[in-house]
Amino acid sequence: MKIDIITIFPDFFNEFLTTSKIKHAIEDGQVQIKIHDVRLYTPLKGGKIDDTPYGGGAGMLMIFPPFYEILKELRTPETYTVLLSPQGTVFNQQLATQWSKDKKHLILICGHYEGIDDRILNFVDEELSIGDYVLTGGELAAMVVTDALTRLIPGVINELSYIDDTHQQGLLKYPQFTKPDSYMGYDVPEVLKSGHHENIRKWRLKQSLKKTLLKRPDLIAKKDLNKEELKILNEVKKEIETK
Repeated sequence: MKIDIITIFPDFFNEFLTTSKIKHAIEDGQVQIKIHDVRLYTPLKGGKIDDTPYGGGAGMLMIFPPFYEILKELRTPETYTVLLSPQGTVFNQQLATQWSKDKKHLILICGHYEGIDDRILNFVDEELSIGDYVLTGGELAAMVVTDALTRLIPGVINELSYIDDTHQQGLLKYPQFTKPDSYMGYDVPEVLKSGHHENIRKWRLKQSLKKTLLKRPDLIAKKDLNKEELKILNEVKKEIETK
């Protein structure tokens, strides 16, 4: 996968690109990530990238020409261009999984100030938000999207490391424990030490359903539960009701 990020703050990404799995994925050639300074394409003096909006209003707006020029240079027939915006589709794990498989080349555009001249939308395939809140710029959102996609690229991490992740299967992840098995009266559940794989699987599924029901019931409502999951969910509900 190739990811181009358009920003007015290229240095913002220095640590991000040289840390942990992102660094290794780049070094191993599993992902190509390039940061582009859109100020280099502005026709205004001194790298100026913004101006007052037509019709008046508070704040400054990022001008259209430099985005037109850089997109003209970067886009190819297989490019999927994304504007990071609080008005966009909300990013989630399902979308990350889909894009990691389907998209070969992503361009992520980071806005700032009051946004970008709306003519940019003529060159955007999708507006994307990472949540229902507003940031000062799109750089943090670009990092979130890039990290979420990169870790799903085959070979970046072991598939077993994410297949049961929270949201990957539409549920929150089950509780996990490591050594020591007992500390100051706090013990690891016996079933996890039993070595009985089927019992462990069922315990984890039950805990996952319970956690999702208590913390994110909206996810339960969306998920198409199979017979086993429905049976266990009913058991969980009865246990909660009797407490």
